[in-house]
Amino acid sequence: MDRKAFVEALNQDATVTCYTQWRLMEIRFHPHALERLAERGANEEEIRATLEDGEHFPAKHGRTGFRRNFHFDGEWNGKHYAVKQIEAYAVEEGSWLVITVIVKFF
Repeated sequence: MDRKAFVEALNQDATVTCYTQWRLMEIRFHPHALERLAERGANEEEIRATLEDGEHFPAKHGRTGFRRNFHFDGEWNGKHYAVKQIEAYAVEEGSWLVITVIVKFF
């Protein structure tokens, strides 16, 4: 798919959420993952970026883990941290279904 076709598809299909190396990537969030986002200090855009650009690795139960470090330079739970590391665990079912999210601060 060339860039023009991608842009046209993006404008027509609201289910397209990510685009990686000229490939469309749909990402869905399990309710459990959505609950964990706020609790653990992450947001949907960071998860999308983690799946799009982060490293990936095999995980238990046929899942795939994705990991990415983000510049943070802020406070979390009363302490200052420079880096936020996000791990997202997902299963591919025609699209990626994010099951849970883990956030670590350094």
